[in-house]
Amino acid sequence: MPIRPVDLKQATGEAGSIYEAIVIMSRRARQINDELRANLQARIAEVAIPNDDDTEVVNPDQLEVAREFDHIPKPTFLALDEMLDGDLEYRYREPQY
Repeated sequence: MPIRPVDLKQATGEAGSIYEAIVIMSRRARQINDELRANLQARIAEVAIPNDDDTEVVNPDQLEVAREFDHIPKPTFLALDEMLDGDLEYRYREPQY
């Protein structure tokens, strides 16, 4: 992966501080990761070959799907790009006492 420097002031977006921005982006990255994982599992299930015995069968379609997902940028980079582009929406929870 190439190194990509980021201006920290720009990365904070509308967040009050860099720490808030990091929390916001990390939660978004976790959401993106969950979406990608669910999508990968669904795609692999579509091309899965039922296997009744204990032998391992190499499925070229599953390998191709896995290779496609290897080329998707990391969820952290996607969340950072959303924050930099101003596409990331978030709200703060009201404190409960």
